[in-house]
Amino acid sequence: MADEKNKDEQGEKAEAAAPAKGGGGFGSWLPLILMIVLMPALAFGMAQFVILPQLQKGLGIKPVVAAATASDSKAKSGKEGADAKKESVIMNKLLVNVAGTMGARYLLVSLTVVGSGADFKTKMADNDAQLRDAACGSLATKTLADLEKPGARNLIRNELITDFNNVLGDSAVSEIYLTEFAIQ
Repeated sequence: MADEKNKDEQGEKAEAAAPAKGGGGFGSWLPLILMIVLMPALAFGMAQFVILPQLQKGLGIKPVVAAATASDSKAKSGKEGADAKKESVIMNKLLVNVAGTMGARYLLVSLTVVGSGADFKTKMADNDAQLRDAACGSLATKTLADLEKPGARNLIRNELITDFNNVLGDSAVSEIYLTEFAIQ
């Protein structure tokens, strides 16, 4: 009887140790490969064709394709007329205290504002006080750490363009060049 038990145990161990039939190979990897390939494609499709259109509809934003086409056509027609009518106005010596220094440090900036339109220079002259106030207000909020960041000049340039276009309206300012930028 003991011999029969030993034979049964040895047989079970041999069966357990033997490799399973049909295991391994390409068939066992197929579900994993399908998941790796199909999940990103499914996520992209859902985002592009379901989620984004619903968000755009809810926020009242034009669809991306139509907005890109409209901006491309506007840019093409605007470039032809804007290149011929670009004008620049110089704003010298904007002096502000650097935020957080208790008046011990200051920032000196001179700008060249570039825009288009038949009456750009007159708009700039008529709104000079408002534009200087907007520029000084924006610059006075900058701390020394803000001014020393690698992309600080680009951030300041973009903020000033936004502020100036808010004052002048109709995206009159297309570019601002910082011709003088000194922190003392």
